[in-house]
Amino acid sequence: MEQNKFDPLQFIGFLLISAILMFWFYDNQSNMIENQQQEPVESVLNETPETSSIINDSSYNTDTIDIEENFKDEIITLENDNILIELSTRGANLNKLLLKNFNNYNDEPLFLIDDNKSIFNYNIPIGRNSTINSADLNFTSQIIKRNSEVKLTGIIDQLRSLELTFKLEENSSLVNFDVKLNDTNKYEENYDIELIWGRDSFRNSKSIDYENRYTALSYGFEEKKDSYLSVAGTTNKNINNVNWVSFREHFFSSIIILNDQIDDVDISSEDLASNETLDNKFTKRFKANIPLSLDSNNNLSFQMYFGPTDYETLKQYNLNLENSVQIGWGIFGWLNRFIFFPLFSFLTNYFSYGISIILMTIIVKVAIAPLTYKSYLSQIKMKILKPELEVINEKFKDDPMKKQQETMNLYTKSGANPMSGCLPAFLQMPLFFALFVFFPAAFSLRGKSFLWADDLSSYDSILDLGFYIPLYGDHVSLFPILASIAIFFYTRMTTGQQMMPASQTGGVNMKVIMYLMPLMMLFFFNNYASGLSLYYFISNVLTIILMLIIKNFIIDDNKILTQIEENKKKPVKAGGFRARLQKALEEAEKQKKSRSK
Repeated sequence: MEQNKFDPLQFIGFLLISAILMFWFYDNQSNMIENQQQEPVESVLNETPETSSIINDSSYNTDTIDIEENFKDEIITLENDNILIELSTRGANLNKLLLKNFNNYNDEPLFLIDDNKSIFNYNIPIGRNSTINSADLNFTSQIIKRNSEVKLTGIIDQLRSLELTFKLEENSSLVNFDVKLNDTNKYEENYDIELIWGRDSFRNSKSIDYENRYTALSYGFEEKKDSYLSVAGTTNKNINNVNWVSFREHFFSSIIILNDQIDDVDISSEDLASNETLDNKFTKRFKANIPLSLDSNNNLSFQMYFGPTDYETLKQYNLNLENSVQIGWGIFGWLNRFIFFPLFSFLTNYFSYGISIILMTIIVKVAIAPLTYKSYLSQIKMKILKPELEVINEKFKDDPMKKQQETMNLYTKSGANPMSGCLPAFLQMPLFFALFVFFPAAFSLRGKSFLWADDLSSYDSILDLGFYIPLYGDHVSLFPILASIAIFFYTRMTTGQQMMPASQTGGVNMKVIMYLMPLMMLFFFNNYASGLSLYYFISNVLTIILMLIIKNFIIDDNKILTQIEENKKKPVKAGGFRARLQKALEEAEKQKKSRSK
């Protein structure tokens, strides 16, 4: 860390917290980069890929392909209590996929596939360096089980045909796909076909900016590992050992589940939304080219999940699909997986979702109350020592090393430690960031109201501005305002009485910082889930109340002052980090004096 002019022990906690907050702010704002001009949606998804057209080859006679000019398209419907799928016999395309139990932000039916904004077809080898795409074939249908299972058969030529079977289980969000290539000529011993899957993701939330931050292409590999493409701009990647690929629209996902690990999978993500087009219909464009190998009987099978991006729901399938939910990495994910998700699920069994957030906040605050106590106790000690520190600063203002040495002497004799106030705040950071990730990932909050907020998973607008303010939005949310006010008063309580002038803090104006943090909160959280802002509001109010209780009923300033004076009279114990630091400062002082002679 770069050496600063102000006391590093006094402000190391602030630096740590600020650095982490700014990193988190930058990481989550990365998707707000203005995109370059996009190609029209229709021109890309409706364009036939190069590999989908038949490539002429001298060894293969394309005249044998039977093209039915008078073919009449038929729409096949598969349906259960969860989803409705419409298949077309022209190209075996998935025309529509409706999630029956959900609506979008306009209270309209929620489609994952609609308006021909998706591709789902296969490139099939038909000869040396030649392929045909299933989208170019006409299929006949055979209903195996009404509304549940259908087989589509497309004639490739006189010797070959393609059979595609779609099966929808009752009360399930999984669709089974079976592919069979009938080849009476056995032109090739082992067929490798390519699945081309892509679509534009619909906007389903009030804030397209907020939804877009959590709309991403993610994938699982090497059994239990997972990763995702950047949510900003255009990104593509080639990946190996792939178990599943997910097109996640924040709260809803389409996931292909492969029976075997697949190599050489090409994936891409393109951002279609921008801050200026708040009425945009789409957020991202996803695409995956997945090579698939047929078995010895020219068969293959896989599954697809279409449904909510709900951690508990996906976990029930025992396919590691819950890893597609963004719940944080490392200790943050551990806290969410084993503490906050189970705790919140338990509370919502007995209370409303808003009350459950408040109760979970209270539980968290009670759990970290000892840390809050230690932090406040350290602040009181530093407040008492402030006059003596000011004397030292004035007396040795031209001798930084001596000033540091005398400051350490004062801390040692009085038994005070500035780090004891910073460390508790640092230890709370994992909880802070885990909950920061928890609320955007909590599907159960979607559509749940509390007070004036009609949806705890989205912003709680009390005023529509009618115009867009960069980084803020086109509306005013109330919970972020309340949370910012609470943060301001909390910051004023903890730093106001100890605030040092800029001359003693290396030119840093602490008053500006005291106002900056609530202002950042106000802007950054205006488009975030109101449940998250509710948590921060209640959390800071409880912290203020707890500190007032500690100040007025638990801690006695006079007793602490007496204790500090008693500590000064006691002989200083040698040893420990502070003693080694003190010794180092003394040695440095001796060397300085010897050089000056």
